[in-house]
Amino acid sequence: MDTSSIPGPAIVHDAAAKRFWTRVDGHEAYATYTLHYGGLDIRHTRVPPAIGGRDIAAALVKAAYDYARAQGMKPLATCSYAAVWLRRHPDYHGAASPDYAGPDSCAL
Repeated sequence: MDTSSIPGPAIVHDAAAKRFWTRVDGHEAYATYTLHYGGLDIRHTRVPPAIGGRDIAAALVKAAYDYARAQGMKPLATCSYAAVWLRRHPDYHGAASPDYAGPDSCAL
């Protein structure tokens, strides 16, 4: 699903903290990343249950990978959600990180 056409909250990139985040209805959702293996590796995504089901995680992951591509970095995923997102969006030419541990995993 292309989240660029979905109206939603503004997504903020906090480069110092290596995360993309947004606030919806008083709840913060985020995707954290590291820069290694020649790319931007999403390590964990979190959307509180109170604001789930609104494609917020997809919007965060897309924002992070759009940033990665604009910076000439390969999209990578340690977070299982981000790995699934990359499989659903082959045009991003991303891959699972060497740290990826399989379904329902993250780097917490």
